[in-house]
Amino acid sequence: MAYNLSVHKSGLRRRSSTSSVKKLLLDDYDGYSREEIESSFGMRHVIIFLLFLSTVTSYATRVSMSLAIVAMTKPNEHGFPVFEWEQSVRDTILSSFFWGYIVLQIPAGMLAGKFGGKMLIFVSMLITGIINLFTPLLATQGDWIAVCVCRILMGLAQGLLYPSIHGVIGQWAPLSERSRMGTIVYSGSQLGTIIEMMVAGWLSESIWGWPSVFYIAGVTCLVFSVLWYIFGASTPGTSRWISKEEKKFIELSAGATDISEQKKVATPWKDIWTSLPFWAILLAHCGQSLGFWTLLTEMPSYMDKVLGVAIKNNGIYSALPYLAMYILSFVFSWSADFLINRSILSHGTTRKIFNTIAFWGPAAALLGLSYIPAGHVPLAVAMLTVTVGLNGAHYVGFLISHIDLSPNFASTLMGITNGCGNIFSIMAPLSVTLVVKDEHSASEWRKVFFLSVGFYFLSNLFFLLFYSGTIQPWNEPKLKRNIEDGMNEKEDKTSNEMKRIGDEKL
Repeated sequence: MAYNLSVHKSGLRRRSSTSSVKKLLLDDYDGYSREEIESSFGMRHVIIFLLFLSTVTSYATRVSMSLAIVAMTKPNEHGFPVFEWEQSVRDTILSSFFWGYIVLQIPAGMLAGKFGGKMLIFVSMLITGIINLFTPLLATQGDWIAVCVCRILMGLAQGLLYPSIHGVIGQWAPLSERSRMGTIVYSGSQLGTIIEMMVAGWLSESIWGWPSVFYIAGVTCLVFSVLWYIFGASTPGTSRWISKEEKKFIELSAGATDISEQKKVATPWKDIWTSLPFWAILLAHCGQSLGFWTLLTEMPSYMDKVLGVAIKNNGIYSALPYLAMYILSFVFSWSADFLINRSILSHGTTRKIFNTIAFWGPAAALLGLSYIPAGHVPLAVAMLTVTVGLNGAHYVGFLISHIDLSPNFASTLMGITNGCGNIFSIMAPLSVTLVVKDEHSASEWRKVFFLSVGFYFLSNLFFLLFYSGTIQPWNEPKLKRNIEDGMNEKEDKTSNEMKRIGDEKL
């Protein structure tokens, strides 16, 4: 019996007997079976680990200001500068990062889609490191305006990062490993948050003072930039370290088009903006950004003003919820891959289930948190831990779904949703300024929590109604789609004709 395998959507499409398929798999991987390649350690794991380090480092630099700003505005015994910034000024500084962050999201996604994400990631982290090294000096020279400028520039630099990361994952992650790899990469944001919240408070009160928070962040970014420049690669085809067997395995199973071909392909803007599954991801990203960043940027202030927790303990208490999120994210990702790979649930259903856990779980927990009386620190921390911990399911919910819809345009989709989502990230600290008039009032903060609950609920409802886990037709170039459709139609006609002749002979 003749056999034929073609790459279609999520990997290999079988058109023959099992024995023929096994033979072809052995031929394709130069004597190695698919299972052997899939189970072995390869360059794709190195790339994913480096991307994980990028999110760890980048998020640590973002979160550093949330902790450092508390120390920068309190007297210290080591003689470091103290800034008399009102709450409105502090919230402006915290939100200024996102003013720059949203600007380059869509351009970065388009550039990463056409030229790869390696150099964009390198430039992003290099600039982030340099800005952090100069932040303490500029703060003492230019006060809060200079700090805002630093945060805006850092936001511009990191605006290149996530669309590029998403594009690289789309090129390197096989479908069977996509949920785990996506979670590993993006869970780095939680580990970076945990590290920074635990370390920044201690550094701020040490003999090195609050400037050391920025110095360490800057050096870490520069070290990562060197590692990424040496070992990073946009695609398996552009990596000088990958084996040819692993390269074939990834190219057959990832469902992405090579970068050299993507340069010639126009972005299907009309198809993207008229796609309901894409809008489901977009609104989910917006809801996640408002809820998550309200907690992330304002939790230290809430712990300080309402619960009266000292800054050193503040960092430890604030880090606990993100530790829960970090740990649970791996439980969720393993469960998602298990359900998908065992064909227990479809991609779409799996994404919807975990997105519901990530959105409606925290929404319910936030309602309980908003009614905890002031002074009940252990109970408040426990509720925050539940709220943020359950949110870890969003990594295998909407966040990895761009790649499910379109591996070829995942970076562009991520640029759009991350850009729009971070408009809501800007709203997070500013909403506190508008709503909270008395920083020590739990009832005032309750209004902020209600806003997050509403966005969590409605955005996930839309996701449940309209998201689809299948690759969209506009993922492939139009000409290629027409050729494939023609070939498939021809194959079907040939098959039907052979069947008719066989029936006549019988």
